[in-house]
Amino acid sequence: MAAAAEMGKGKTKAHPGFAAVAAKIGKRSGIKNPGAVLAAATRKASPAAKKANPRLKKVLPKKK
Repeated sequence: MAAAAEMGKGKTKAHPGFAAVAAKIGKRSGIKNPGAVLAAATRKASPAAKKANPRLKKVLPKKK
């Protein structure tokens, strides 16, 4: 985080968590299963995003 501050990007906010973001998606768009939408977006995350946040790698591939 200190490196980001030195590069002029400032401090970053802590992520609110998977459940909180899913709830926010559900409120905003009225989707019945917002967790699935968030999981799909997480699976599509770029390699750079996964490098910055290794927890994105924990989301398993979609079941067939």
